[in-house]
Amino acid sequence: MKIYSAIQIGDYHQNNCEDHLYIGEYGKNKILCAVMDGCTTAMESHFASTLVGKILKKICVEKGYKEFIEQDSKSLNIEENLKLILKDLLNELKIVKNQLMIDSKELLTTLIILLFDKNKENGIVLAIGDGFVNINGEITEFEQDNKPDYLGFHLSEDFDTFYNNQKQKIEFNKIADLSISTDGIFTFEKLAPKKSQEEINVIEYLTKEFTNYEKAEMLNLKLKTLENEFGLKPTDDFSMIRVIK
Repeated sequence: MKIYSAIQIGDYHQNNCEDHLYIGEYGKNKILCAVMDGCTTAMESHFASTLVGKILKKICVEKGYKEFIEQDSKSLNIEENLKLILKDLLNELKIVKNQLMIDSKELLTTLIILLFDKNKENGIVLAIGDGFVNINGEITEFEQDNKPDYLGFHLSEDFDTFYNNQKQKIEFNKIADLSISTDGIFTFEKLAPKKSQEEINVIEYLTKEFTNYEKAEMLNLKLKTLENEFGLKPTDDFSMIRVIK
């Protein structure tokens, strides 16, 4: 199994990339992947997306410690694990918000989170806000009319009510070729002269095509090809994780 990632500031952004991504092991057999997109019109939204990534890292590290200590801990299914991760994430965000006296507008970020079991080969994706998911060739685009949902909107809600209202959720039973991305994947435009006379489908090239599969930097190499050969760059911040078995 190979896991690739790439992140790039959008060409229309000047100061900070408001996207962030995280890849980590959640316990012995599970992998957690997440991409976050801070709200451009909010306050210092690169902070929100990065903070969520750091908290997810903390959750994964603590899970490893717990499994080492509690050898006979209760086994949860994949969605129960995802629900527990999300609950811990929101609780940690509340703590940080209170400790640092952060305004809610400083915690506006979308989240696409992928959790899969390497042994059972099943998994689940949950999207809060806009984004893109490709599961074994089946593409799902999450688009909320430019008014995406954000984690920061839900910190004061009852968690079970909040979770039960999440409809952008996909479960799967096979791992072959999976991708998650922020909505920057939809914003590639021709911003420079192109060298190649061919046309290219950006989404298929990034999420389905296998050039440079053997290299750890596959996605970054693809981004360079899109820019150098086709003159294409994302105008919005872009982050993506692709998993190929």
